[in-house]
Amino acid sequence: MEDLKSLKMAAEDIPLAVEELMEAHGQDVWNYAFLLTKQRESADDITQEVFLTALRKLHLFEGRSSPKTWLLTITRHKAINWLKSSFLRRVRLFSTVQQRELQRSAEQEVLAQMGIRRIWLSVMQLPAKLREVLILHAHYGLSYGDIANVLELSIGTVKSRLYRARSRMELMLKEEGDVNEKG
Repeated sequence: MEDLKSLKMAAEDIPLAVEELMEAHGQDVWNYAFLLTKQRESADDITQEVFLTALRKLHLFEGRSSPKTWLLTITRHKAINWLKSSFLRRVRLFSTVQQRELQRSAEQEVLAQMGIRRIWLSVMQLPAKLREVLILHAHYGLSYGDIANVLELSIGTVKSRLYRARSRMELMLKEEGDVNEKG
């Protein structure tokens, strides 16, 4: 689904519109749910709930934001509700996501995986408030205004958190680099 106009036109056939939303933004929704929950199964469940909500509420979508921003907002709310559930307090499972790359030499693959893993491990060490802003901006390419809408914050707060997230990431990666050089 390329734009808001096609979403409005497809709204006459809501199941088709939601299917198009799933094709266009399903991976982004899943990735964001995983970022927030750190669990594959939970991200699967949340993604399914997001698109069921979109199916039920598409007629309420007013177009004040992009469809992607709307879906990420729903994802955030579903993930927060999941995080608050009593199930999470009793059971906590961790897993990792491995990036799939194009065909490369074994050495290139190992080095790339090490670099990606290092960055993602550092990102995941950030406090949730900073991690969320950084991912929405760097990975999803959302504007400050869209991030403010998704997180229900002021643009100034988004800018401040993004600055702090980048500063902490730079410091963590620099410290890790210093440790690796000494070791």
